[in-house]
Amino acid sequence: MSKYMINTWEPETPAFWQATGRSTANRNLWISIPALALAFAVWMVWSVVVVKLPAIGFKYSTNQLFWLTALPGLSGATLRIFYSFMVPIFGGRKWTTISTASLLIPAIGIGFAVQDTSTGYPTMLILALLCGFGGGNFASSMANISFFFPKAQKGYALGMNAGLGNLGVSAVQFVVPLVITMGIFGTIGGEAQTIGKLGQTSNLWLQNAGFIWVPFIAVSSLLAWFGMNDLASAKASFAEQAVIFKRKHNWLMCWLYTGTFGSFIGYSAAFPLLMKTQFPDVNPLQYAFLGPLVGALARVVGGIISDKLGGARVTFWTFIFMICAVLGVLHFAPHDGVAGNFTGFFWMFMALFAGTGVGNASTFRMIPVIFLTEHQRAAAGKPKAAQEQAIVDANKEGAAVLGFTSAMAAYGAFFIPKSYGTSIAMTGSPDTALWCFIGFYMSCIAITWWCYSRKGAAMPC
Repeated sequence: MSKYMINTWEPETPAFWQATGRSTANRNLWISIPALALAFAVWMVWSVVVVKLPAIGFKYSTNQLFWLTALPGLSGATLRIFYSFMVPIFGGRKWTTISTASLLIPAIGIGFAVQDTSTGYPTMLILALLCGFGGGNFASSMANISFFFPKAQKGYALGMNAGLGNLGVSAVQFVVPLVITMGIFGTIGGEAQTIGKLGQTSNLWLQNAGFIWVPFIAVSSLLAWFGMNDLASAKASFAEQAVIFKRKHNWLMCWLYTGTFGSFIGYSAAFPLLMKTQFPDVNPLQYAFLGPLVGALARVVGGIISDKLGGARVTFWTFIFMICAVLGVLHFAPHDGVAGNFTGFFWMFMALFAGTGVGNASTFRMIPVIFLTEHQRAAAGKPKAAQEQAIVDANKEGAAVLGFTSAMAAYGAFFIPKSYGTSIAMTGSPDTALWCFIGFYMSCIAITWWCYSRKGAAMPC
């Protein structure tokens, strides 16, 4: 048996948790966080790269640029469906290592592709799809961490892993605009691209958008291999996990998490290009990173609040807040040839990002509680062994649902940028897309209230 395999894991037992459980769980959490942050950085790198492609000579239409922004979301969400079930099959340590190392492929590929303006658009589309490796990682990462912590601290643990991991989105939108202005890799990194504006020329190293992550990915992969653990109690075949497809709450939580995380990642992917199209005189890369930063930090706070107040209550009010924020965005956006108010537009988006972050945490707090409650109700009055097995089964199902709901929600990274692109192409503005988002949030409010947050709800959480 591998020294990295833990055969006995009882986080709900106070003595075990205090003696060895907490330190082991935290070690795995703190190795998982930077690996997940790098995954998000690679997943969202096109949100920054597309803004600079026209400047260095790539002749793409606005709709083609939105496609490059959207495709990582499509592939990432699809990969999450498979990644959701990988930790119980391969083990958290092994899968974290493999999935993190796979990020090297798109990071290196982008670094070479953008150096040659003759690189075909199909090649760029393939590289955008490969960035979905980063999107897939979230499902397995969250499922893995959920196994390590007791019910009372799942909101904190999942909030920390996801919230600080989500900082990778903000990091890529902050770091890349800086590193592409410097030849930090010397001759190894390739020649600079020359861009001209208002009669002045300057150099750009757009390849650094991919190359900058390579050493960090390598180190993070090694840390996962030598520092993380596999849990024997988390082992399960796909058939054992597939029972979640029969669970009503799996599908309901897919809908709600699409409203929170799907919004967060979709807005993150499209925010720079949306600002560029709506306010052409604004440099979007000066501001874009702030939205994901606010959302990621709000997720950490949201996990702590949800542990205290309950996930369903926080989710309900968060969707109401998000509708108000979208109405604010619509109010300050340009309309019918009248210039909008960028300051108001920007701050309404910051409020919207904050709402998505809190909602991300509160919905993920709901999932393990729902499945633990459901299994404990079924085991009530049965022998102690049956009640203990109910906890094990609940943790496996809850972890699978965490991963699967994140897969469904991740399609927001495709649909939101594509909705903007389609709305702008058909009507000249993103307003139609934003009104559709409001309608979706209203459905989320209704589901949350009826199923989870109202007095007398069948599954209060």
